Amino acid sequence: MPALASHRKPRTRVRTSSSAVGLTTAALASVTLLSTQSATAAPAEPKPSIEEVQKKVDDLYRQAGTATQQYNKAKTASTQQRSKVDALLEAAAKRADKLNETRRELGNYAAAQYRSGAIAPTATFFLADDPQSYFDQDQLMARMTSQQQKAVADFRTQQSEAATKRVEATESLQTLTESQTTLRTSKQQVQNKLAEARTLLSELTAEEKARLAELERKKEAEAKRKAEELAREQAAAAKAEADRAAEEASKETGTGTGTGTGSDSSYASKADKVLAFARDQIGKPYVWGATGPSSYDCSGLTQAAWKAAGVDLPRTTWDQVEVGTRVATADLKPGDLVFFYDDISHVGIYKGDGMMIHAPKPGANVREESIYYMPIYGSVRPA
Repeated sequence: MPALASHRKPRTRVRTSSSAVGLTTAALASVTLLSTQSATAAPAEPKPSIEEVQKKVDDLYRQAGTATQQYNKAKTASTQQRSKVDALLEAAAKRADKLNETRRELGNYAAAQYRSGAIAPTATFFLADDPQSYFDQDQLMARMTSQQQKAVADFRTQQSEAATKRVEATESLQTLTESQTTLRTSKQQVQNKLAEARTLLSELTAEEKARLAELERKKEAEAKRKAEELAREQAAAAKAEADRAAEEASKETGTGTGTGTGSDSSYASKADKVLAFARDQIGKPYVWGATGPSSYDCSGLTQAAWKAAGVDLPRTTWDQVEVGTRVATADLKPGDLVFFYDDISHVGIYKGDGMMIHAPKPGANVREESIYYMPIYGSVRPA
C-alpha cells in the first residue's frame, strides 16, 4: 500500500543574526559608558562673579603695565646699543682706512728698495698681508731708515687697534640682537595681556557691565575719600608749620636762618612747570610705549613733564623710582612722583590734595585721580 504523504508543514528554521546581537550589545555598552561618564564627569566651572572679573581684569592691566616697562627698558637698551654699534663700526672703518694707507706707504718703501737693488725679503716684508713674523728680525730692521721704522711701528699699532674694534663691534652686535629679542618678547606679552582683558570684558552681559561700572564707581569714591582725608591732614600740617615759622620770626630779628626756603622755592617753581605740562596732556590717550606728544604711557608722561621743567628722568618706572629723594605719603608735595604696586609698574604726578595726574591704562585717557585708586609703593622728589 503506498505511503501516505504527510500534511505537516515543514519547520522553518529561525536563524539568529550575530550582527544584530553585536549591535545590541554595543548599544547597551555605550549607554552604560555614557551613564558612567555622566555620573563621574566634573561639574562645569561656575561663571566668575563680577568681583572676580574686576580683579582679573585689574591684574591683567597691571601685568600689561609691567610688560610695558620691560618693553620700555628693552627699547632704551636697544636704541643705546644701536648707537654704540654704529659708532664702533664707523671707528672700525676709519681704522681700516688708516691701516690701508699705512700699508700703501710701506709698499712704496718696498718698491723704492726694489728699484735700488735691495734684497727680495725686504719687499716680501713690506707687501705681506701679515708681516708680523718679520718684526723681530734685527738685520732687516737695520736696513730701514727711522721714517720707515716709524711707519712699521704705526702699522703694527693700527693692526692691533683695528682688530680690537672689530671684536668690540661684533660683541656689541650680539648684545643688540639680544636687546631686540627682549623687545619683541615684551611687546608680545603686552599684547597678550591686553587681548585677554578685552576678551573677559566682551563676554559680560549688559547687566554685568553695569554692575562692573558700579563697582568701579564705589572704588573711585573710596579712593577720593582717602584723598580728601590726606588733603585735610596736609593742610593742618602746613598751617602748623606756618604758625611755627611765624612764631619764630616774631622772636628773632633778621632773616637767613637756614630754613631751606630757597630750596623749597626752587622746587616749587619746577613743580609748577611739571604740572602745567601734565594738565595740558589731560584727555590724551594712554598708549603703551608712547612718550608723546599725542599719547603717553605712565612713565612716558612723567618723563616728558619733568623734561619741561629742565630735568631729565630715565624712561622706566623702575629707574625713575631711584631718582631724587624718597618722601613719605604724608609729606608729598606737588610735582612728586608716586609709584604703585609691589612691582613698581605704574607712576603718577602728585598735584596736591591727595590727587595725581597720570596716564592710567589702555582704553583710558590722561586724567586726574586719587593716589589711593591703586596700592601705593612709594614716592620720590626728583629734584
